[in-house]
Amino acid sequence: MASEGADLAGEARLVDAMAPRGSRVLDAGCGSGRVGAALAAVGHEVVGVDLDPVLVAAAEQDHPGPRWLVGDLSRLDLSAEGISEGFDVIVSAGNVMAFVAPATRREVLRRLRGHLRDGGRVVIGFGSGRGYEFAEFLADVEAAELVPDLLLSTWDLRPFTDKSDFLVAVLRPAG
Repeated sequence: MASEGADLAGEARLVDAMAPRGSRVLDAGCGSGRVGAALAAVGHEVVGVDLDPVLVAAAEQDHPGPRWLVGDLSRLDLSAEGISEGFDVIVSAGNVMAFVAPATRREVLRRLRGHLRDGGRVVIGFGSGRGYEFAEFLADVEAAELVPDLLLSTWDLRPFTDKSDFLVAVLRPAG
């Protein structure tokens, strides 16, 4: 994708713009570590979690520095891994929420909310046509006691509309 000119750092640039240098960032569904590594490279403290041990091993090999963990987002309990401090930003890029088992989506959102510091935000991006309608996602967001601060149709800040085929949701805890 990079050789074809695809922007592989857009997600990281958006998250970086939201958080002061040295912020704590959780890369939820980190895969091989592309987003988390880019954020660590500009000075953020990054923890990445993914269900796939092969991808986590690739992240560890290709991107030393961040802490990469194998884990299920629907059971996310980082205190059990010795990580008790919350995060300023949690990012879930790469259509992660569309890959999560439908029965666990609300629990994943609740678990992410539970790992935020005061004032923290969750940033989730995924495309349409992947079995998770945007309206259903927003209902799950509300059920998880999160509220949208901003809805975009791309990682480069284009506004979300009824015709958007991608959603980037910037969320904060309700209340």
